[in-house]
Amino acid sequence: MEPRTPPAQTVVAPPSGDVRRPDPFRWVWYAFGGALPRRYAAWVYRDTTTRTWALRHLTRSMAQLAIPIAAVLIFVPGPFWMRGMAALGGVFLGLFFSLAYMPETVENRIVRAGFPPGTATAARHQAAQRREAAESVRRRAASARRAARHRARAGR
Repeated sequence: MEPRTPPAQTVVAPPSGDVRRPDPFRWVWYAFGGALPRRYAAWVYRDTTTRTWALRHLTRSMAQLAIPIAAVLIFVPGPFWMRGMAALGGVFLGLFFSLAYMPETVENRIVRAGFPPGTATAARHQAAQRREAAESVRRRAASARRAARHRARAGR
């Protein structure tokens, strides 16, 4: 199945102005699914469209999993190795579902920041196309340099 390309009209220019990072309390609120005030919209846009968006999503997921995992390790009776294995299983299951619904979750975050649906996916797609075009230019230039060296060595 081919990945769907979002419609071009959903691409929204990144917000202008200062990218203000939320304080730790607001970041935890955001990590648990809360909406941030409008002044953080540029940061939410960057958070959901940067090249590391998937790692950022996994970090938020681990923050969500930290409380139940700590509760299992602390409050469930039994040997620690058994509690640890249960916690590890919970982490794997939680991360599996987090990865399965990653694009939808990230889109939901950007919609809550005031952007139209599809903005993050379209922005990431557009950035990937720009990176691919730049890489293609770089490869063509490298190929031309290799060809010139080959011609020079062959005496042509």
